[in-house]
Amino acid sequence: MMRSQPGPGPLLQAALDPLVAIGTFAAAVAFFGATFDGACLILALLVFAMTFPGGLVKADARRGEHSGDLILDIVTGWLAVIGLLGLLGWATHTTEVFDQRVLLAWALATPAALFAAHRLLPVVLPRVLAVEGMRKTAVIAGANDLGRKLAERLNDPMLGVRFAGFFDDRAAGRLSNLPEAQNLGALSRLADYARAQRVDVIYIALPMASQPRILRLLEDLRDTTASIYFVPDIFVSDLIQARVDSIAGLPVVAVCETPFYGFNGAVKRLSDVVLASLILLLIAPLLAAIAIGVKRSSPGPILFKQRRYGVDGRKIVVYKFRSMTVAEDGDVVRQATRNDSRITKFGAFLRRTSLDELPQFINVLQGRMSVVGPRPHAVAHNELYRKLIRGYMIRHKVKPGITGLAQVNGLRGETDTVDKMKARIDYDLTYLRNWSLLLDLQIILKTVVVVLGKDKNAY
Repeated sequence: MMRSQPGPGPLLQAALDPLVAIGTFAAAVAFFGATFDGACLILALLVFAMTFPGGLVKADARRGEHSGDLILDIVTGWLAVIGLLGLLGWATHTTEVFDQRVLLAWALATPAALFAAHRLLPVVLPRVLAVEGMRKTAVIAGANDLGRKLAERLNDPMLGVRFAGFFDDRAAGRLSNLPEAQNLGALSRLADYARAQRVDVIYIALPMASQPRILRLLEDLRDTTASIYFVPDIFVSDLIQARVDSIAGLPVVAVCETPFYGFNGAVKRLSDVVLASLILLLIAPLLAAIAIGVKRSSPGPILFKQRRYGVDGRKIVVYKFRSMTVAEDGDVVRQATRNDSRITKFGAFLRRTSLDELPQFINVLQGRMSVVGPRPHAVAHNELYRKLIRGYMIRHKVKPGITGLAQVNGLRGETDTVDKMKARIDYDLTYLRNWSLLLDLQIILKTVVVVLGKDKNAY
């Protein structure tokens, strides 16, 4: 995705997790008197490749007041990294190359070091940048809704940016209700201000319909040293995997694209096949026991088959263990509610523990679903909510998943209001924007935590 980097803050955030992990490893090597040799260097490079630039921690967890989300992100992300490294070491028979005391100390100390670093960086970084004169001064051309939304983001102290204010020609409307310090005047004054105040970054948030004004402004700004960014006003909130590409030399901008194109698609499919195969082998006895329990609980089939929308909106058939006395799959599907009389006693246990979802690993091997992705909704629900929620169908740019980012953030079970469904869709789109293999592994580990925690939303 295209991202602007107005100051050193974003780069430091992106590099924080790999630097802390590698630094902790080096400290463990030194503490036990080992030598940081070629094998250690290779391990450090692997850690860097796995954690940069995405890191282990989502931005909202990093900035949140509560430590729970931050700790969960760190622990699940670090377990995923350690698990992948352990699998690689086992496959290549290289684990014994390292001092086992070093590896154990490193594995245990790194989460604590990461937590401390993420708590200290937002406090220390802005002060360091201010002292060193590295903070960037930024202004926005356009005090419209888009410009104000951008200004809120720029006020994040982690960006290392000092937002000076807005320039806009419509002073009577947009600028009149701004704090006086942020009202910097008409667009015609921007170039002179940028030269006099040594502005580092200029964001143009004017609508594309204002092309003549934009061209005049760009011409005026040619005599400044400021970096200039254009903030598009079309589908800004729905940019999915945005990137610049070309067709036979003609530049095009991808506004909405699947994250699983090219190499990413091969990685995603390979991880799905490997995970689904291993899990099915491990849980085969459990599947047989559940099948017997479903058959004895009430008359009807063992598996419940329902039509859902898959990738690109194509209809697929999804398998679940039947947990109700009915198997609805028509034009109207009533969601399960708390104390629903249609749910059998054994079915309630299956739904509470998410064991009813296990047959969907067969769907993964078939290529209809993925282990991690937006949860598939019944066709009837899709037809309802696609008319009520903007961007609803974008979630179908990828295969539906057995678990997803929304589910590990408390949005399991019934969505009895449009607001609840919108919250679920927001998480689905966040997943599409930020996909990585490490994020998938974190979601899988968080799913285990949620299920073992007996999520109250599952019924």
